[in-house]
This record gives sequence, structure tokens and C-alpha cells, in this order.
Amino acid sequence: MSEHKNSNSWTLALVALGVVFGDIGTSPLYALRESLNHARPHPGVPLDVLGPLSLMFWSLLVMVCFKYLGFITRATNQGEGGMFALLTLFRSAKRFKPQTTAGVVLGGIFGACLLYGDGMITPAISVLSAVEGLALLDAQLGTDLAHYVVPISAGIILALFLVQKNGTARIGVAFGPIMVLWFATLAILGIINIGAYPGVFSALLPHHGVNFLLHHGHESFVLMGLVLLAVTGCEAMYADIGHFGRPPLVKSWYVLVLPALMLNYLGQGALVLSNVEASLQPDYHHFFSLVPKPALIPVILLATAATIIASQAMITGVYSLTQQAVQLGYLPRLKIIHTNPDVRGQIYMPQVNYLLMIACLALVFNFKSSSNLAAAYGLSVALDMTFTSILFFLVARNLWKWALWKAALPTVIFLVFELGYVSGSLLKFVDGAWFPLAIGLGMWIIMKTWMDGRQILYQAMLRGRLPVSFLVDEIKKDRIIRVPGTAVFMSASAEGLPLALLHHLKHNKALHKQVVLLTIRFEEKPHVPEDERFEVEEFHDDFFRVVLHYGFSESPAVFEDLCEALETRGKVKKATITFYQSREVLLTNGPGKMAPWRKKLFVILSRISRPATGYFDLPPRQVIELGIQLEV
Repeated sequence: MSEHKNSNSWTLALVALGVVFGDIGTSPLYALRESLNHARPHPGVPLDVLGPLSLMFWSLLVMVCFKYLGFITRATNQGEGGMFALLTLFRSAKRFKPQTTAGVVLGGIFGACLLYGDGMITPAISVLSAVEGLALLDAQLGTDLAHYVVPISAGIILALFLVQKNGTARIGVAFGPIMVLWFATLAILGIINIGAYPGVFSALLPHHGVNFLLHHGHESFVLMGLVLLAVTGCEAMYADIGHFGRPPLVKSWYVLVLPALMLNYLGQGALVLSNVEASLQPDYHHFFSLVPKPALIPVILLATAATIIASQAMITGVYSLTQQAVQLGYLPRLKIIHTNPDVRGQIYMPQVNYLLMIACLALVFNFKSSSNLAAAYGLSVALDMTFTSILFFLVARNLWKWALWKAALPTVIFLVFELGYVSGSLLKFVDGAWFPLAIGLGMWIIMKTWMDGRQILYQAMLRGRLPVSFLVDEIKKDRIIRVPGTAVFMSASAEGLPLALLHHLKHNKALHKQVVLLTIRFEEKPHVPEDERFEVEEFHDDFFRVVLHYGFSESPAVFEDLCEALETRGKVKKATITFYQSREVLLTNGPGKMAPWRKKLFVILSRISRPATGYFDLPPRQVIELGIQLEV
């Protein structure tokens, strides 16, 4: 059962402000600035400002209100959202040929991989955009603070990643109130500046955006790639639906987030329209120009706090995405630390954390400003949105049995905007848009190699496997020496005898009095009910096969669940249990149909993969690993 069903909806709406809406909530720091810097408004031509403003407003309405809150957040797998949940819904329809299904799944996995690029860019661009406000204090303090933007931003990002190992339970409590203050500040700053040009409200009419696109030709495509900056982060609504449920997200969005964003964007637009020449100056900052000078330092500090919260939400999202990928078999087993013993969803992944940290710092030092980094931002989000729309159409048609027009109409509306975002982002390819695409492609190659390699390895292990009946016959004939205790042999397959057991018998010539063949399965659903947690099959006296079932969003408690399963067949002494796990030493000269470089990559991934016994947090003094050479 999802946690949100037992919690107050308004409390969850408050928490969602930071976790879900942090990214989209900090977009006013740079989104309109980048759009207008490209549009280069001319004095006396309001369309140059009203057009981009109109496109941003309707992007928020169509993408967030209509697409995500209206349709996509209803497509959940047991209340869980995200690309992997949508993929499992698609696969459950079973309406396509295996080749077609495999192709769509690989496309969906690529869409999920693109979020790694987003996870690297979001902290960098968000923190840079907030710290850049320091340059406006130069005149007040008599110093050139602009030179310190990059080192200060790098220091904040470094500190953010280094504190991840301590968990976010304590500081997470403050996220909601800080974001309430942030959105209230956005709204107030917008309101006090709208009076500079009241006619800015006409930007809410769609014809300004359409006219701008029609009159700017090729440049309109580039602008759509920049307008996308206003809606980056809305995919987090779908990914985090399982933590909050749809009603709290709807409340947060319509009561506070959407009004605050629109008022702030309108305020920025009004200030530009009131003095177009000033807005064209290199040192003009569209957001911080809204702020009265006495309030500049507090607002910069608040903006920095908001961007840290937005970055934290993205980092946590990457952890969750990686955990799901691991448990669905798309990535090797990585180290997962539970930072809060009472909440299984709060995790920390050291390897992922430090890779993200290095990438974020490299982006800050390489691009040096949020404007430069904006060119790299957006393509991963746009492509992910596009994949989501296509998968939604397939699920609506084949699983929910919607009529063609009913499924196609909203999908076409989504794609009109999203293909504009994609084309605009691709036009910035050489300026940095290649980066998230390269990261996504690299992650996709890793996942595809791991999946194919595991399948080849599985077939290699099956070739040397004997049926369970072979060992049962040996036991019945008393041909095997039995010793006290319980031996648990871990096996990826719930068929035949695991290689670890055969090697143990071959070298030790004995077997424990109680033998358990243990298989752990992660199902293509987020949660497995407790009454379906385990299956126990008895082959002979004190000789069992136990299969434990978990959802891809769950953190398995293997030792406790195994003991509970065995207690249904008699008493078990936890201290006498010994776990046996095979540790494969892979050779690349086998018959597997993979390119040699991919075989080498698979071997490297296998070496960094945690042994099953370590990944499942089994008692370290009760684990024995047996090395086995296999050719792939």
C-alpha cells in the first residue's frame, strides 16, 4: 500500500513543493531570460516579448495541467509512476510481437536513460543561476563578485553531494516551508512589477505565441527549445506520483505553483516591455531586476536555497531510477545504503552520487554560466517527454482499449509541443545539447550490454545445471555425508540445481542437514503483497526451494523473509544458516553473440556488481562465495 494513502493530503502537498516542483519552481531564474536573449526584443515591438511569454504560459498549461496532471499521472502501476512503470504497463498488454515489444522497451529504456543527463545538468544550472545574482551586488559592495560565481557554485554543489551520505530526513522537513516562501516571493515580485506595463496580461492569449512563431521562421524552432526551460521538471510529477498520490500534486500546482510562476513571468515581461533598451544590456538579469535593492541579498540566499532543494530532489530521483533499473535487471547491483531505517524509500547510492558530483562540477567549470549551460539543457527532457507520450498512446490503446481518436487526440497535442522542443534543442547540438544525448546513449549501451550479457551468462549456467531429482536420489540412497546446520544456495533460476551447490559437493563431499535453494525475483510491478512474498517447495525432508518475490520499488529484507518462509515448515535457527553464492569469473572467448568490446564491457560491469549476498545485506559472517569460471 502506498504511503500517501495514510497521510494528510495537504501535508503531502506541502512536501511536494520541494520534492516535485523544485526544478520547475526555479525555472524563472533563467527560462524567460534565455528566451528573450534569443528573441532580442525591439523597442516598440511588444510581440517580441509577448510571443515568448505566451508560448511559456501555454506550455505550462498543455504540458503540466493537460498532459501530466490530466492524463499521464493516471497511468500508474499500483500507484507508482515513471518511465519504468509505464514500460511495465505496456508489456502487460501483451498485444505485440516479441520483436516489437523488445524494440519499444529499448526505446523506453533510452528515455529513462536521458534523465541521467538531466540529473547532471539540473544542479549545475540551478545553482549557477541563483549565485549569478551576486553580480548585481558589485556596485553596493565595491567589488567584482562575478569572478566568484563559479567557485561559489562549485562549493555549494560539492557540499550538497558530500552530505548525501547522511540522509535528507532532517533537512527534508524544512523543504516545504522554504519552497512556500520561495513561491510566495515569486508571486510578490511579479505583482509589484506588473504595473510597469499592465498590457503584459495579453500574453495569456495564444495568438501572440502563434504570431511569433509564424513571423520568425527558423528562429522560432530555436525559441521553442528555450521555452522548454519553463517546463523542465514536470516529468518529476509522474516519477514521484507513488510517494504523494495525484490529489496533493494537483493542490500544490493549482493553489500555489502555477499562479506564482505565471505572476513572476508576467512581472519579468512587464519590466522588459517598460524599458526594452535596458533589458538588452549584457549585465541585465531578468529575474533579479524584479527585486528591490534592499531585498536583493535575502532573495539571492532564498534563491540559492530553492535551487539546492531542486537539486536534491533531482539527485534523489536519480537514486530511485537507478534502484529500479538494478532490480529490473537493467544495471549491475550497486551499493545501496538506507539512510532512514523507518522509511525504505530513503536511500543513498555512493557510486551514483560521486559520478553525478564529478559530472556537475565539470559542467560548472566548463560552461561557467547558466546561459552557456542552457544550450545543453532541455534535449534530454524533451526526448523523455516524447517517449512518454508515445508509450502513453500505446498503453491507452492496447491496455485500456481506448478508441483510436480518444487516444490519438491528446497524444497529437502533446507531440506538437514536444517535437517543437526537440527540434529547438537539436539546433543547439554543437553548443552543448550533445551532452545529455551522449550521457543517455552511454547509459543505454551499458544497460543493453548488461541485459544481453546476463542472458548469455544465464544460458551458460543452464548448460552445466543438473535436475533437482539427481540430488534427491543421492540423498535417499545415503551417498552424501550430512552435517548439522542450514545451507542456503542462492540461484538466479528457480529450476535445477545451482552451480554453487554442485561445486560445494564436489570439493567438500558433504551437505548440511537442511538445504535451501533460494531464488529472489523482482516482479514487473512496484510492490508485492505480503501474502505473496514467498513460495516454498519441499523436494525431500529438510530440502526446500524458496522463491522470494519483490516489487521493483521495494527494498528487500531477504534474511528476515527467508526465515519467515522456513518457519512455515518447521523451526529454524538463524545463527546456523550459511549462505553460498557463486562468484563468476568471466572469460570472453565463449560462444555468446556479442561484439568483443561489449563482452569486455560486460566483464567490467560484472566486476563492479555487488555479490548478491552483499546487495541483499545478508549477515557477512554467514556467507561463503565459490569462484566459478564461465565463458561468455
